Amino acid sequence: MPVCTHRGCEKTYDEATNSDTACTFHPQGPIFHEGLKGWSCCSKRVISFDQFLAIPGCSIGRHTDAPREEFPSASASAEKVEVPFSAAPTTVDKNGIEVYGSTPAAAPVAAPVVAPAGTSASTATPVPAPEPVAEEEDDLSVPVPLGKTCMRRGCGQTYVSEEESRGDKVVCQYHPGSPVFHEGSKGWSCCPRKVLEFEEFLKLKGCRTTNQHLFVGSKKEEVEELVHCRHDWYQTQTHINLSIFAKKVDAKTATVEFKEREVNIDLKMPDGKRFKLTLPLFQPIEPAGSSFEVLGTKVEITMKKGNGISWATLEPSEGAKCWTTFGTTGGAGTVGSKVMHLATDSPLYAQK
Repeated sequence: MPVCTHRGCEKTYDEATNSDTACTFHPQGPIFHEGLKGWSCCSKRVISFDQFLAIPGCSIGRHTDAPREEFPSASASAEKVEVPFSAAPTTVDKNGIEVYGSTPAAAPVAAPVVAPAGTSASTATPVPAPEPVAEEEDDLSVPVPLGKTCMRRGCGQTYVSEEESRGDKVVCQYHPGSPVFHEGSKGWSCCPRKVLEFEEFLKLKGCRTTNQHLFVGSKKEEVEELVHCRHDWYQTQTHINLSIFAKKVDAKTATVEFKEREVNIDLKMPDGKRFKLTLPLFQPIEPAGSSFEVLGTKVEITMKKGNGISWATLEPSEGAKCWTTFGTTGGAGTVGSKVMHLATDSPLYAQK
């Protein structure tokens, strides 16, 4: 299948299903200025190169494989310098940046090795080279959507089928380093070649190859973190209202199990955070009449009292000697009433 040549699209397409709204792209060239990256046809600017590549197109049209119009990038100098790509650069500095000129710079002289006192230079311990970082690989058990582009920089291959995109003959050619933009030149930190135009930069072939593309990455085991969330409660004559102050709780997985003398709370939040609490209750409740609601910044739990009396505390406490009462004297513990209400499980309740 052909590959769309529009900037910001560059996906494979089927001409039979092509339409006037099939392609989202950028009609103008890129802009790189003082660390910011974007497109001259739209206003969004980002810092990293990966974010730049992810900026959605601002125009809609048909896919095409026609050669696209060349636009000089805004970071290039006003006077374009013609540099043949077959010619070697004049010199390359330690950061891999090409310096163009007529006279090659003198090769830097290596600094002498200074041995510690009491040892000779020949016996000095050399500084070990940094160990190579293991690169991420695809989990082959995870299915890949048709048309998904390889996530390795500079590859650009899209998923077609298991045989063609994950077979034994697959070759992924990519850049393991990061993009380098310096004084108009563009390239990758992993290889020395630098160019002036952004279109040529995108065409730079990868300097490393592997036999597997990176379409979905590896499965990352989510490390769950149990956190503590502040909670508070108040009561009415008929209900206990408990608030758990937790933000962005997943309402689909949140569970609150009501028992007569206990409530079990399990709340999941972003970034693997989880709040779990088993709360014994001071007095019995009616599980069938209790409920909870997940809000943006908290979870509201409403528990119906099983006997209608006031609760001295939320949890059982041997030190509780008085109940919160409103308009009632004595320690029987009623709320919001001037008439004493005895608990239904009290021995005095049967003598009323």
